[in-house]
Amino acid sequence: MDKTEKIVYVGMSADIIHPGHLNILHEASKYGRVIVGVLTDEAIASYKRLPYLNYEQRSLVVSNLKGVAEVIPQPTLDYRPNLEKVRPDFVVHGDDWKDGVQAKTRQQVIDKLAEWGGKVIDVPYTKGISSTMLNERLKEIGTTPDVRLKRLRRLINAKKIVRICESHNGLTGLIIENTSVTVNNVKREFDGMWASSLTDSTSKGKPDIEAVDLTTRLHDLNDALEVTTKPVIYDGDTGGKPEHFVFTVRTLERLGVSAIIIEDKVGLKKNSLFGTDAIQTQDSIEGFSAKIRAGKQAQITSDFMIIARCESLIAGKSVDDALERCMAYVQAGADGIMIHSKHRTGEDIKEFCLRFREKDPNTPLVVVPTTYNHITEDELAEWGVNIVIYANHLLRAAYPAMVKCAESILANGRSLEANDLCMPIKQILELIPGTK
Repeated sequence: MDKTEKIVYVGMSADIIHPGHLNILHEASKYGRVIVGVLTDEAIASYKRLPYLNYEQRSLVVSNLKGVAEVIPQPTLDYRPNLEKVRPDFVVHGDDWKDGVQAKTRQQVIDKLAEWGGKVIDVPYTKGISSTMLNERLKEIGTTPDVRLKRLRRLINAKKIVRICESHNGLTGLIIENTSVTVNNVKREFDGMWASSLTDSTSKGKPDIEAVDLTTRLHDLNDALEVTTKPVIYDGDTGGKPEHFVFTVRTLERLGVSAIIIEDKVGLKKNSLFGTDAIQTQDSIEGFSAKIRAGKQAQITSDFMIIARCESLIAGKSVDDALERCMAYVQAGADGIMIHSKHRTGEDIKEFCLRFREKDPNTPLVVVPTTYNHITEDELAEWGVNIVIYANHLLRAAYPAMVKCAESILANGRSLEANDLCMPIKQILELIPGTK
């Protein structure tokens, strides 16, 4: 390399390459040797959705673009660590980072470059095209089972905590797919769906005792799969007999479901939130471990996850008992551990997670904070939790709203007073793509 040649640094996600990216690289090449810092999955997931392509795929694409001399990983949204290493003369970026979540980042870059006389070059935004717009079009096209299946493991590796919400039909799937809020200039959304046996059965007016068979549940799940792209974790209850469980694993894997969670109980299922008010009979460690091994041997890909749900705390047993069981389940091949409790303080969950992490720093931990819902996601992450499941909230929110509407119609002998409780008919017609 010519020692007098200027160094130009460009940071980009490069998930969906479009003419705007090519224009930035073309402009950057006018100033010198272009080094592209491709943001890692972790960096991107810290402020928006997980990219469709993983880092290795995106860096390969960028390295083959005209004008790019070198590609390096940028592991954070913060440019400064890479700028210290590269010490570029210029940083080139689209001028859209002057506002919004990246405005602070831009100022940090300006201040860092000033230490050695570097300069920021803002390239005018390419009108008529954006990654956000292309992302929306891709969501309309949908996804494939293979892409969806792999996504949960990528999310676990990329995010501090993965946020999953219950879905029991296509409409709730769309809510999870599309709902987002912005908090401190960072977009928050759900990362995937929980196919809950409780809400599946309740929405059919049946008790949560595994009364709804797999075939019926898969019909409802398919409604959500058809209109969404996010990964799905399937509530497998006890998993049934090991001989039957292997077929469940193969079926879910073929559909593109990312994971199944099975609980270490036997006999007629009773919902865990009854705790010791109902008979909760746990399987033996050996019996449940054998079921895990059978499921792992049945799966075809390495991406599908079998997560073991430990009911020791629900059954009134100790954290020591839960730890003994969970370490055995991991040894049997479980890809993750879900620890469950109905205690409102969350202290037993905290103790379990911290002690589990001392023994096992890597196996994903899953929690369902239905009763200890005062604990924040940040706190759960500090305990070592990887996935938080909001397991029944959409159905629980829908039922009282529908009852209130029905009562209003009965009380008034007409529906006028219920209008304010309902979406406008035009809005509901526009809710589902393709209705017009």
